[in-house]
Amino acid sequence: MKTFERILVKLAIIQFAFLLITQLFFHQLNVFPELKTITQYEGVVKEKNAESVETIWELKKAGK
Repeated sequence: MKTFERILVKLAIIQFAFLLITQLFFHQLNVFPELKTITQYEGVVKEKNAESVETIWELKKAGK
């Protein structure tokens, strides 16, 4: 059982390393500019979420 757990831990570490490398590759190096356009089109940009949260907060403060 211990060997199976060691293998699972190693696979999890490898998976995390590939996740970090992929995130760096796609987002920081801007390899696919279409990906950035698609995320803005889909509304996944943080700024849009922040505006909606601020609007909800302002409505709660106003008592509506």
